[in-house]
Amino acid sequence: MKTIFRIAKTELKTLFYSPIAWFLIIIFMVQCSVTYIKLLDSLCRSQESGFKFQFSLIREIFLGRNGLLGGVMRNLYLYLPLLTMGLISRETSSGTIKLLYSSPIHLRDIVLGKYLSMMILSFIMVAIVGLYMVSSYFTISSPDTPMLLSGLLGLFLLLCAYSSIGLFMSCLTNYQIVAAVCTFVTIGILYNVGGLWEGVPFVRDLTYFLSVSGRTDKMLMGLITSKDLIYFGLIIYLFLGLSVYKLKAGMESSSSLVKFGRYTMVIVSTLLLGYISSIPQLIAYLDVTRNKSNTLAKSTQQIVKDLGDEPLEITGYANLLGNYLDDGNPESYNRNIRAWEPYMRFKNNMTLKSVMYYDTLNQSRDFMKSYPGKTLKEAAAKVADIRDMKLSQFLSPEEIRQKIDLSKEPNWYTMQLKYKDRTTFLRVFQDNEHWPSETEVSAALKRLLQTKMPKILFITGNFERNIYKIGDREYRAITNLKTFRNSLLNQGFDVDTISLENTPIPTDIAALVLADPKTVLSPVVLSKLQQYIDRGGNLFISGEPGKQALLNPLLKQFDVQLMEGAIVQQSKDLAPELATPYLTSATAALYAPLEHAHHDSAVVSMPLAAALSYSDSGTYHIKPFLMTDAKTSWLKRNKFVTDSAAVKFEPHLGDRQESFPLIVGLTRKINGKEQRIVISGDADFMSNAEAQRFNMRTANFVFSTGLFSWLNYGRFPINTYRPPAIDIKVLVTKEQVRPLRIIFIWVLPGILLACGSILLLRRKRK
Repeated sequence: MKTIFRIAKTELKTLFYSPIAWFLIIIFMVQCSVTYIKLLDSLCRSQESGFKFQFSLIREIFLGRNGLLGGVMRNLYLYLPLLTMGLISRETSSGTIKLLYSSPIHLRDIVLGKYLSMMILSFIMVAIVGLYMVSSYFTISSPDTPMLLSGLLGLFLLLCAYSSIGLFMSCLTNYQIVAAVCTFVTIGILYNVGGLWEGVPFVRDLTYFLSVSGRTDKMLMGLITSKDLIYFGLIIYLFLGLSVYKLKAGMESSSSLVKFGRYTMVIVSTLLLGYISSIPQLIAYLDVTRNKSNTLAKSTQQIVKDLGDEPLEITGYANLLGNYLDDGNPESYNRNIRAWEPYMRFKNNMTLKSVMYYDTLNQSRDFMKSYPGKTLKEAAAKVADIRDMKLSQFLSPEEIRQKIDLSKEPNWYTMQLKYKDRTTFLRVFQDNEHWPSETEVSAALKRLLQTKMPKILFITGNFERNIYKIGDREYRAITNLKTFRNSLLNQGFDVDTISLENTPIPTDIAALVLADPKTVLSPVVLSKLQQYIDRGGNLFISGEPGKQALLNPLLKQFDVQLMEGAIVQQSKDLAPELATPYLTSATAALYAPLEHAHHDSAVVSMPLAAALSYSDSGTYHIKPFLMTDAKTSWLKRNKFVTDSAAVKFEPHLGDRQESFPLIVGLTRKINGKEQRIVISGDADFMSNAEAQRFNMRTANFVFSTGLFSWLNYGRFPINTYRPPAIDIKVLVTKEQVRPLRIIFIWVLPGILLACGSILLLRRKRK
């Protein structure tokens, strides 16, 4: 062991007695400083302009794709080859390697000593990055220390792996530049090998294991796995082992078969251990993040646990003529494995399959117009050729229809989950997130565990809002639009309609919805509604201005009324009839994501809403969920026109300026349970038109989902919510960043430059 340390000490002296090590470390520090200061300054300016961060600033500065650690790891290939190129080649080119061969030092001690020197140098580089993390404790509120340390661990392991590669390349040649180029090329190969031959099952497993790309991603996010730790250990073992046997081959006179056997033993043992470490049952996980953001929520873990030992089969169906074919082609297998890994962590007998087909079912009729004179098969063959694929890889329309009925699913990549004799569909979506979140996956798994899901029935017969139409005022998006992530169907609900004229109300439904009827309810409908209310059924009633006379008789029993007139709200950018009431503290109990939504952070957009009046007489306990802002809005008694003149506040005509409730929740104890009722003065906030309104402060769909969650006692959607980040505030101003810029970009590198210069000058004099 002493020999190893002596060799490491000698190697470090050699490195730091030359200008290249000092030069690279100074450049490394300057690069890190520029990245850190640039990100910190940008966040300071955003905060001072009034922007309130809702995401982790530590992740943004250090762990994001453009963050400090992410940038450093992408650029390590620029530094390590130049630092490692002379480890062995310097000895061989100068002839000192013969002295080492003849000395009583084991070859492994030589290799380990030189490698130890690189580990120490790697630790120095990690310590430099650590300076900026220490600085973050004075610039960012509440940093997540374990997550930062996990990122540093990933950086250190990557440096060590690259160092072992550089050491081996230094053994192969007498020329240091050649060794540097070989190191650069090898790192590039290991970085890109994971994308090769992904369509061949056995080969893709091998190349995926060898690939260094993405190996530190989990550590950057605060998740440490035994598979990744062992991977870096095996890469180091592989190249150090090859280095020892390469030096031994130059020292001994042995046959080519013996040399080949040694190299083969190292390579095969590395691959074997790597395969064993990748077995799902043997992988250990450690989530060091503050909110366990890399681990399934407790509710999801319980659902996965309830699946028991029965296998879960996931089959993805990818349409050549639809969107997202890349989600289901053979090359996407490893990417899909990564997406399902959080679930495989708790259930290791999940299998992934992929089926590719071509079909115009649910496809635009204009598709074949792009291929005049061609049959569907010929058109599909043309599309496959454009994608460098063969039509033989795809099932024909007849073959796929015999296999599965996808007629009611989107004409793009769709997954079918099979458990025992039950199946359900899981979809991807046309949004930024694209892949189904833990909430949608949990709902799908829950469907496999139970045949009965909470059912929401929408009353029809009086021109209520329609859940199957796509018009602006209708409700298809929020209820059963399969391509919309936030629809109740994708969140775990069953949604249907009911005509009370001819059908009794089932007793097993979660809630009944009366959404903005346009005509008077018949005595039969009113009678059935009253029976449902009297037995304690949960109910959602929404109305609009002008419907007071129609709904108020029904609402009278709840001590709630729709007030005459409509809400007017002053705004520079929005129409005066668009109210944006704020969420009250009572909404925190509706749905976990609403727990931290307050007056200054989230509103609900409600076009032309009626105010509510209520009196808490004791029969029902009433809480307002949405309230208008008295400073910017008022209740306009009479009808108003918005396209000709500004709407004025006219108290002499009955206008009232105060804070009005627009949605209230009612509860009472009846028949041994809590009855829950929602009454809204607006029906448009759940409409298809509001689904298309983009506003970062608008919480329409989260709030709507929260109402239905409350009506079914929080059983669905599955609660996968995690508390928001708390490191969301910058503690310095842009003026205070300026001295930090001077310190990190000029002072600290200058100190290193001075130290290096003094050391080199003193060395030269001696």
